[in-house]
Amino acid sequence: MKHPGPWGAALLLLWLAALLLLLPPGVPLPLRDWDEGIVARVALERAQALARGDGFPSLLLPTYWGQAYLNKPPGLHLLIAPLLLPWLGADTAPPPAVVRLVPALAASAVVPLAAVIRREIDPADRRGALAAAVVALTLLPLTRHGRLAMLDGALVSAQGLLWWQLLRARRPVPGAGLLAGLAGSGLLLLKAPVLLPTLAAGLVLLALERPEGLRWRPLLLGLLLGLLPGLAWHGLHLWSRGEAALVQWGGDGAARVLLGRGEGSDLGWRLPLLKVLEGGWPWLPLWPFAMAWAWRQRRQPRGLWPLGLQLAMALSVLPLRTQLPWYCHPLWLPFALLTGPLLAALVTDPRLPGVPGAAVLRRLPWFWGLLGSLLLLASLALPQARPLLPPAGLGLLLGGLALGATSPARRRRGALLLVAGWWASLLLLLQSPHWHWELNEQPPVGPAVALARRASADEPLALWQQAERPSLSWGAGRRVLPLARTPVPAGATLQLLSQGHGPVPGPAGHRCQPAASGQDGWRLWRCPATP
Repeated sequence: MKHPGPWGAALLLLWLAALLLLLPPGVPLPLRDWDEGIVARVALERAQALARGDGFPSLLLPTYWGQAYLNKPPGLHLLIAPLLLPWLGADTAPPPAVVRLVPALAASAVVPLAAVIRREIDPADRRGALAAAVVALTLLPLTRHGRLAMLDGALVSAQGLLWWQLLRARRPVPGAGLLAGLAGSGLLLLKAPVLLPTLAAGLVLLALERPEGLRWRPLLLGLLLGLLPGLAWHGLHLWSRGEAALVQWGGDGAARVLLGRGEGSDLGWRLPLLKVLEGGWPWLPLWPFAMAWAWRQRRQPRGLWPLGLQLAMALSVLPLRTQLPWYCHPLWLPFALLTGPLLAALVTDPRLPGVPGAAVLRRLPWFWGLLGSLLLLASLALPQARPLLPPAGLGLLLGGLALGATSPARRRRGALLLVAGWWASLLLLLQSPHWHWELNEQPPVGPAVALARRASADEPLALWQQAERPSLSWGAGRRVLPLARTPVPAGATLQLLSQGHGPVPGPAGHRCQPAASGQDGWRLWRCPATP
């Protein structure tokens, strides 16, 4: 067996560091609305289909509480499903860490993918390739959203795999087109419309670069063959569910986010920009200089590809009329590809020859040192942040000071200190109860789940003056809808879950009495029909 060598060993170490961030369960925080609760339930119903021995076509058609699930393809849900089999028929829902395991594994691949993509772009700059992986490893949005039971972490990894294989096709490498197509099938089975800008960006950049080794016919044939599994699923979905299958592309897919005004739309293009400004630390100061450097090298692959991918993803995200915080997730891999080589250049040659703004960049280590000092002061002033900030603060302070040294060995140690400190703070954050935010920002439903499990299974259960909470239904093992959407047979006793103001007086035709109380103001009410 061939030894991977220092570069390969370093890449494996970075991937292991990513797995250590993403996989340990930490504090068992419940699944959040909306995405996590829905992903978990769809996966559980695929596990039930597996246990029943459903036929292959039926197994591939997702359901949500027994109804056709039209919002997303079942690619990630089918991978989660086998892990949920031991909990079928149990009194409790599968632990959140089990539901999040496969999404986290898929999301971790973005770290080695950043390195191999960058090395394919510029084979001579191995340190820049490893630095791109370091940036991907230490970006808070990639780690936090990658750890959630959502599609976005796996989505970015599938994008990276597709671009990597298109880059390999320039040499050409046998099978690169087929693997790129299979990555495209992965996108078709995650969020299908994302395939269009992802594939278009890669093909346009290949056409602009015009590499001598590229053979278009084998590449396009391999792409088509690789896309067949994803296209076949969409064909099956259309054949089985008719026009309703087009929801993924229309009413609840590309048409909705491009044309409809939904949650977050009041900020428009400013929302993804704000998310980049929030989540790009500590590498954000490198980004504008990296963009300018790539523009200066735009006629070479090392500038054309990272700049082109960043612009292509920005053009696919910024115009969306429905903006949610995780819609900007595809921006982060190109961000790492851009900033990684500049980080490596700061370590190897701080003169930064050819880099625009080199005189300013040479002072960046001192800025990192100042930022580290501020984080250390903040840890003293904010008791709740005290366990989380010191590693990042020390890493930035000591690493920044060392990066400003003239000795190459000291600069290398400084870079290691900076990265290790930031990584350690991320690890502490992800093992704490504070990492878990930015889905719908509603309080967790644990107390409501406990009450719902005490409710009678033979009587309707509804939410009083609240919108649907998929995480509540997941934990309760039954779908709990708002009262207006809950069928109540004539003369039947109704059960209601309320938080804060309760159903007094009760809904028409019922008289409600409290049956049980829980934490956070949750109450269970029993409402017999009035004569």
